[in-house]
Amino acid sequence: MGDYEEFKTKIYQMTKIDLSCYKERQMRRRIDALITKHNMKSYGEFASALQKDKVLMEEFVAYLTINVSEFYRNPDQWKILENEMFPYLFERFGKRIRIWSAACSTGDEPYTLVMLLSKFIPMREIHIIATDLDKQILEKAQMGLYDEKSLKGLPKEYQNKFFTQVGNRSYQISEEVKKCVEFQQHNLLKDPYPKNCDLIVCRNVMIYFTEDAKKDIYMKFNQSLKKDGILFVGSTEQIISPADYNFSTFRSFFYKKD
Repeated sequence: MGDYEEFKTKIYQMTKIDLSCYKERQMRRRIDALITKHNMKSYGEFASALQKDKVLMEEFVAYLTINVSEFYRNPDQWKILENEMFPYLFERFGKRIRIWSAACSTGDEPYTLVMLLSKFIPMREIHIIATDLDKQILEKAQMGLYDEKSLKGLPKEYQNKFFTQVGNRSYQISEEVKKCVEFQQHNLLKDPYPKNCDLIVCRNVMIYFTEDAKKDIYMKFNQSLKKDGILFVGSTEQIISPADYNFSTFRSFFYKKD
């Protein structure tokens, strides 16, 4: 296959995606599969092809980003957000809280946030920033079209209120929900982070980063939050020694900026 280190350097020059920040064995396996799929022999040949072919480059970025997403994943945690975290945040910061859904994938999480918030405040007052590295995935998120598998965990009240069935197995989310979310392309490893957030939701993506990259991201999340703001992480992503990043554990998977 050739020199992977050199390949990483070229990819960084072309895309500003730093492959060194991802777990190497997992990442190489994904890249090797893509190289084989396109009948190429080496990392060098693949890097040259990426430089010339915009469509291949988009496929490569989409392939690298891990987009397993569903509405209301880990329901118990969403219930804690609804029943405990939102009341806390409203009391601390008022009803117009600033929320960032980081690594939002196909939009399931920011749209779930809108649906939950609509129980507390009018839709016209809800605004969520949702970011992801993958442009194609953001385009899919903005379409708001999902299969029944994505919706299987979502309470029926939300399915009935905010989705319209299209064909046999697809569901379109309402324009009212879509208007509440602002999607932007963003690289957690290099781009500036939104400021003055009251709540950051970043779930089920940190597991793919190296320990050094995670430390850097947690520090930046902390800087992005207002004092007493909350970081909500995934069910396999508890932060060891949160005090190292100026966080304290508020509840399992919810961390408060000290």
